[in-house]
Amino acid sequence: MTDTALLAVDVGNTNVTLGIFTYAGAKAELVHHWRLATHREHTSDEALVSLKGLCDLAGFPIGGIGDAILSSVVPPLLPIWERVCAKLLDKPPLVVGPGVRTGMPVRYENPREVGADRIVNAVAAFELLGGPVIAVDFGTATTFDCVSAKGEYLGGAIFPGILVAMEALFERAAMLRRVELSPPRSVIGKTTTHAVQSGMLYGYAGMVDAMVERIRGELGAGARVIATGGLAGRIAGESKTIERVEPFLTLEGLRMIFERNRTLRGDPPRREREKA
Repeated sequence: MTDTALLAVDVGNTNVTLGIFTYAGAKAELVHHWRLATHREHTSDEALVSLKGLCDLAGFPIGGIGDAILSSVVPPLLPIWERVCAKLLDKPPLVVGPGVRTGMPVRYENPREVGADRIVNAVAAFELLGGPVIAVDFGTATTFDCVSAKGEYLGGAIFPGILVAMEALFERAAMLRRVELSPPRSVIGKTTTHAVQSGMLYGYAGMVDAMVERIRGELGAGARVIATGGLAGRIAGESKTIERVEPFLTLEGLRMIFERNRTLRGDPPRREREKA
């Protein structure tokens, strides 16, 4: 058994999220995390330099990383980050995809269509809250991922992300200017800026609540809701259904899946389920 750290990498359409977990016995701790802009033209050398620079700034020895797990929804960047990990570790990372043990049956009609990050979020949500559970991720797209009481991934819903919707609005509406996504003084906006803020913030919160209620009609009235993503905190503050925000849900899910496939310390994976 080695005292090496785990590197978790989630390659998304907008950001690449990185996390380093260290272990004390069977207990893992996320000690560092970073978010990089997704650049499809980056080479593995450039990505590795970025990772090394971040580790240096944090005072973490990059040589202390002994294993890596990777998920990606950007196909051109998957081999890039695989090479980054291979150069760093002299062995390939664990890549979330077909054949990887997640501990969660996927009931999608075509499981290969499901983004790796959605399965990772579902695994973490079920481990933390039990089932049935709904994981809402506010990313490039706003996704709803549903897990049954038995721990089965059932599917979900995909909605345009908040920032994507805002950019489309500003590009198409000549009289509208970009605004900060912050709570306006009232729902009824007295200025164009406040009107846009009201629509985006309260509109998305209302959308989430409406979708959750519809999903609960099929999944079960007791389905719990956990949110993640850069804007999760802002929307959760206006939502009636989001009960918990986990900013690093995807990174934690990657760690959990890694432990189910290659345990770092030979211990069985920890049960982290939070009792309701």
